[in-house]
Amino acid sequence: MAIEIWAALALVLIIEGLLPFISPRSYRRMVQQMAELPDQSLRMTGLFLIVVGLLVLWLFM
Repeated sequence: MAIEIWAALALVLIIEGLLPFISPRSYRRMVQQMAELPDQSLRMTGLFLIVVGLLVLWLFM
């Protein structure tokens, strides 16, 4: 089970690193736009991503 956790963490890091590597200018612009969003919008986005992630895990387990 520990190997799956490390594999999942590695995939997250790879996916998170793709955009800044491929297009740093777009990534910087996106981060600046996100910084200007209200806290509630960021919270709802985070909640949505958590729910989608949990659903994907549930479907494939």
